[in-house]
Amino acid sequence: MPSYEELSELLDPRTTVLLTVECQEGVVGADSALPELAAEARSGGVLARIVRLVAAAHEGGVQVVHAVAERRPDGRGANRNARLLRAAARLPVQQLTGTPAVRVAAPIEVAEEDLVVRRLHGLSPLQGTDVDPLLRNLGCRTLIVTGVSANVAVPNAVFDAVNRGYTAVVPADAIAGVPSDYTRAMIRHTLALVATVATTDEVLACLKRAREVRRA
Repeated sequence: MPSYEELSELLDPRTTVLLTVECQEGVVGADSALPELAAEARSGGVLARIVRLVAAAHEGGVQVVHAVAERRPDGRGANRNARLLRAAARLPVQQLTGTPAVRVAAPIEVAEEDLVVRRLHGLSPLQGTDVDPLLRNLGCRTLIVTGVSANVAVPNAVFDAVNRGYTAVVPADAIAGVPSDYTRAMIRHTLALVATVATTDEVLACLKRAREVRRA
């Protein structure tokens, strides 16, 4: 874990963006296509922590970006080159454009200044989407990565962020995957090698301190 000073230096609100990954109704909501993952995100408190992080970002002037995965009803342009993607096309709940399944999940608040980036293909919130150019235009240097899943989309986001020159910060208790022990192993043995791993409370403390300094 980083020291408070090290983490505070990384989390300058002027150059920090909070990314929520696939925190949408059809993934972590009550009618999820992936009920085991949704249960892990909700019962484990991950979704509640993301709500707190988003609220703190809004209060502290940190840009929030919501990355949503969806597909057209006709499936045009969607990947079919992986077992996961082919299976997703057969699930009873589909992440179809314009449906409730692709809304950012309650109780996460989407503010007017938030950016919602939707992708129709692939496994990564950054690769081939608008997220990277938007981050650059925002002057982002540090990307806080939250959401689901620790199995696929979250590590993709972290790797792609690092490959593009951003510093990734991962609040370890604000990401979820299945099974839960896999998430812990992924963080310890993989994400910790390339990202700054912290807790939600540590990130919140740094953001709060930054607000207090700005108001002083």
